[in-house]
Amino acid sequence: MMSIRKNVVWRLLRHNISPWQIAGYAIANLIGLTIVLTALQFYRDFTGAGSDSNDDALEMRDFLILSKKVSLLNTFGAGSTSFSQAELDRLAGQPWARRIGEFRSADFNVYASLNLGGRGMSTYLFFESIPDEFFDIKPDGWDFDPEAPVIPIVLSKDYLTLYNFGFAPTRGMPQLSEDIIKKVPLKIRLSGNGNSGTFDARIVGFSSRLNTIAVPEAVMDWADGIFAEGTEDSEDPSRIILEVTKPGDPSITEYLDSQGYEVAGDKAEASKASFILNLITGIVMAIGVIITLLAFFILTLSLYLLLQKNRATLHDLMLLGYTPDEVARYYYILVGAVNLAVLVAASVLASAASWFWEGRLDSLDFPSAPVWPTLLAGLALMAVVTSLNITAIRRTVRRAF
Repeated sequence: MMSIRKNVVWRLLRHNISPWQIAGYAIANLIGLTIVLTALQFYRDFTGAGSDSNDDALEMRDFLILSKKVSLLNTFGAGSTSFSQAELDRLAGQPWARRIGEFRSADFNVYASLNLGGRGMSTYLFFESIPDEFFDIKPDGWDFDPEAPVIPIVLSKDYLTLYNFGFAPTRGMPQLSEDIIKKVPLKIRLSGNGNSGTFDARIVGFSSRLNTIAVPEAVMDWADGIFAEGTEDSEDPSRIILEVTKPGDPSITEYLDSQGYEVAGDKAEASKASFILNLITGIVMAIGVIITLLAFFILTLSLYLLLQKNRATLHDLMLLGYTPDEVARYYYILVGAVNLAVLVAASVLASAASWFWEGRLDSLDFPSAPVWPTLLAGLALMAVVTSLNITAIRRTVRRAF
């Protein structure tokens, strides 16, 4: 009896349902949702959301290495290129500044020697250290034990490039890969404060972010206690690393220029590219959301017109004892089915679009992000749209009754 009752209601209501209006809603909703999901996946892929190890990808944070400009006065010993505590406090107080790390330079002499294929090479070096959280890599063997000192070193990748393509070919030295140079034994001689000592060392990693020769802070503490002249702790840092939350924000460049600060390398240009990418992605996603909202209003208008056409039928159903919820349930099922089909189609299209650029990103060393968070976002968005649809249907049906 209940099944017959439901079939009667559906037969009465479906006569005035316009397939073209439902199709128009579905197409508009499909376009809007596909744009949103594709833009979201594109953004996640380009920001390296799929990899914890690629911190230098274009993400919503960036690391800038800052120093002061060197002028003619500095050449003759006048003026200072160090950052005072007041300057650091002002910089940390900017709305786009997340945290600041200070480069700590060795206050002792560093002399390195190694043997490559029977040919020895030695040179003076320098050591710097920064807090570990500012490194873009987490190499094995970064720990340091003062009781059995083996000094771990992280080199800039630029230094290895200079050796392989600048120094090695002109001196008849072999070119070295990262894996090979990690196995080359190093001897480091430290001296100062009337003390000296030779220690084993090894290169444990290469950094794309830091243009320096870095050692753990534990090494610097240990070596300063033996070889330093005792003046380093009182000096202000001459270089700092700044983590920002809005890479490419014009206000960052304006502030740094006004203070006379320089950004190492091409990070400023990379930050601008990141800012433009974020801006364009936001605009595209906003367009998709607007289209989805327009589709919602199209459906609401279609339902209103449909219920106007079914006014007499609704009146008869009311006289027969049907409730508004019983009548609205069929519209719920219709809208739910259409939205589910739209979600599936948009997910397939967004995944196909992601596959189209995935190969190109891999060639640029950008790890692709997994698709499932984007699909979950689409599911959440369609759940919100469906809830709004159901609310609009319930209100419209009750008004008709």
